[in-house]
Amino acid sequence: MVAATNDRALPSASFEQFMMSLRDPDSNAPIVSARRYVDALHIDLQTLASQAHVHRNTISRMPGAESVQRFLREALRVIRAATDVSGDVSKALLWYRNEPLPVFGYKTAEQLVSEGRTEDVLRYVASLEAGAAG
Repeated sequence: MVAATNDRALPSASFEQFMMSLRDPDSNAPIVSARRYVDALHIDLQTLASQAHVHRNTISRMPGAESVQRFLREALRVIRAATDVSGDVSKALLWYRNEPLPVFGYKTAEQLVSEGRTEDVLRYVASLEAGAAG
């Protein structure tokens, strides 16, 4: 998941630690660092730009842009929900990026968030949590 250097979260870190590791150190604003997000998810800036439906220059030149931050917040909502179910950030990230979900035509949660279907994914995760709880 995330390297243990430069204030990054460890694989077994809590979601709160993971979130703090994503804070943009170059900004006084409370924003998520696009660069730290791509490092954590092992993707490149172009992939993030495609997922957020913005030009790649927007990611590097205006990482605080509302469109970028909105996508990052939506992705983190799903990752948080998955962490709450699995109890582990690294498992949640693996699931978010890679697990094909049959109920969504075998798309991943990452693909669905990019399509603007965050609420659908959150309802799905809630149903998994309810099933595990009883």
